[in-house]
Amino acid sequence: MPYTPEHKSKSKERILLSATELFCRFGFDKVSINQVMKLARMTHGAFYAHFESKEALYKASFLQTLKSCSTRRLVKGPFTVNHLTQLVSNLLNLRTFSEQARPSPENILFNEISSDSIEIRNLYEKSYLSILKLMERRIKALSKLKKVPFVANQATITEKSRAILAALVGAVAIAKSIRSDQEIRKVLSAAQNQILTILGVSELTQA
Repeated sequence: MPYTPEHKSKSKERILLSATELFCRFGFDKVSINQVMKLARMTHGAFYAHFESKEALYKASFLQTLKSCSTRRLVKGPFTVNHLTQLVSNLLNLRTFSEQARPSPENILFNEISSDSIEIRNLYEKSYLSILKLMERRIKALSKLKKVPFVANQATITEKSRAILAALVGAVAIAKSIRSDQEIRKVLSAAQNQILTILGVSELTQA
């Protein structure tokens, strides 16, 4: 008896949810199809009824994550300097973050640095540009609210956004590659301080 379209859709969603969880925690190279299907509680053979390859699954996972994340970020809220350093604050415990954080484009920036896969590199660039635009919008809003000490011209905003992302991703790449918890905290705290310096703010505030 053939499966119904509803059954097929639910099966595909189970695979996608399992893949997203694993990819966001461990990255593309460290996740196998077997691991995804085991988490989804499905047979390995069922995978190819829904996706032609692990790369295709990763792309579908990323696009769904990006859409979901964009929807969440459209919810309006107060803009503060804290928003721009929140990622670093959350990452002060990388193990907790990797297990509990919602999937987001940031996971790709943290997990897929220097991937050899052209497909993954293309998704990495898309993720980077998505976060860069978000960063630009937030800095522009902070400037309009006079919460940062510089004029919000586009060139300045873009340059500061790039610098913040470079500081953040670089710090996380180092932190994920060393084992000393004490040094991890120092590296991430240094990145947070660097972000504040880029914004021209001396410390975190609620203002």
